[in-house]
Amino acid sequence: MRILFDREKCVGHNRCHLLAPELFDVDDEGYAVLLVEGDLPSELVDKAELAADNCPEFAITLES
Repeated sequence: MRILFDREKCVGHNRCHLLAPELFDVDDEGYAVLLVEGDLPSELVDKAELAADNCPEFAITLES
């Protein structure tokens, strides 16, 4: 599974960072930054799903 992050949709709620700090950070302007590339380790899949499910702008999607 991979995370697809659309930076253009992000408005800086930062729920992703609060729910999955292993996967997302916040830049100097308050917008999310994806920390991982490629396939997710299996232990982070649940966190990725939680972040995607809680993004109000649907900026985070998951790809199998």
